Amino acid sequence: MAATLTPPPLGLYIHLPWCVQKCPYCDFNSHALRGELPEQAYTDALLRDADREAIAAGGRAVETLFIGGGTPSLFSADAIQTLLDGLRQRLNIARDAEITLEANPGTLESGRFEGFLVAGVNRLSIGVQSFNDQRLQRLGRIHGGDEATRAIATARRAGFERINVDLMHGLPGQSPAEALADVEQVMALGIEHLSHYQLTLEPGTAFHARPPALPDDDQLADIEAACAERIHAAGLRRYEVSAWATPGDECRHNLNYWRFGDYLAIGAGGHGKLSHADGGIRRYRKQHLPRLYQEQAGTETATVEDRAITADERPLEYLMNALRLTDGTDLRAAMARTGLPASAFEPGLTEARRRGLLIDDPTRLQVTPLGQRFLNDLLDVFLEAETPANRVNAG
Repeated sequence: MAATLTPPPLGLYIHLPWCVQKCPYCDFNSHALRGELPEQAYTDALLRDADREAIAAGGRAVETLFIGGGTPSLFSADAIQTLLDGLRQRLNIARDAEITLEANPGTLESGRFEGFLVAGVNRLSIGVQSFNDQRLQRLGRIHGGDEATRAIATARRAGFERINVDLMHGLPGQSPAEALADVEQVMALGIEHLSHYQLTLEPGTAFHARPPALPDDDQLADIEAACAERIHAAGLRRYEVSAWATPGDECRHNLNYWRFGDYLAIGAGGHGKLSHADGGIRRYRKQHLPRLYQEQAGTETATVEDRAITADERPLEYLMNALRLTDGTDLRAAMARTGLPASAFEPGLTEARRRGLLIDDPTRLQVTPLGQRFLNDLLDVFLEAETPANRVNAG
């Protein structure tokens, strides 16, 4: 018998797809800006899109908003104000909603930080990647290390109390000492949240087509260990594979993703997920080309993919997210979010515990240090266990 599907918290992802230029490692739906930014037209399109999303939300409270890109900070503070005011008119946005905006260092964007705060943005995510000018140049970034430091200081002076910094490691030509120096710089700036992740060569990117020389596995292990030790010593706690925060400063929006929560989506290429009272769960995706999205926003044609997550798919989809969390989750939460019985997660759970990848507790889904290190191997255990005999019938 299936468990009851409990409606999870609801977030909203807003995609602003333009950048000054496309970075060679980036596989996101981002587009180099050609000519003038279509600020007004795109904001209008987002709000038309939100009219339809409001119907799907059915009055549920939106607890987090994440304005991602691209480089959302290319938009003016007035445009972000118009956008957020329009969303408040259409959606039931919680009074204490976390509202994050992604920004890149640079004098043009950082000068707008105070206006973003006035508009209602209460969390800033700054894409630093490195403070080393040589490494930044190799990554195709348009800012330098000094600009990154100034942008963070400017955001703090503007009044932002919650700031995330994105930092990459395992960069072309990067030594363990250089990676650690980047972490030292972030810690010296008193950041509450750090996204610290390894550069990967994703299909479809310039780096994938022409791979740069990267640190070898031994160097990567040294970088990871040294950086993790330093971040922990500074008082930040690793709560997800690549996310660290001081207690209470975890990203609520991303936690909702990792806990298999729901989220609406507006903007070119935006992805959404919704759970329904009848037990159904669906994922959907918007038109990814900005020009077509602007033409189609507010109509059915703006959604180019809309599919149900079957009962067979739900265990692995849930675990791919929840097992990234250091604290994991309990089995009852997994049942509530997927609408499935505990048996739907077997025999993978038993096998993962036997291999030492999950803690030996039948009520919890939590990785061991070994499981965290070999997360892909852990997920393969559940893929191997997904045979017709083990599958759960929907309903």
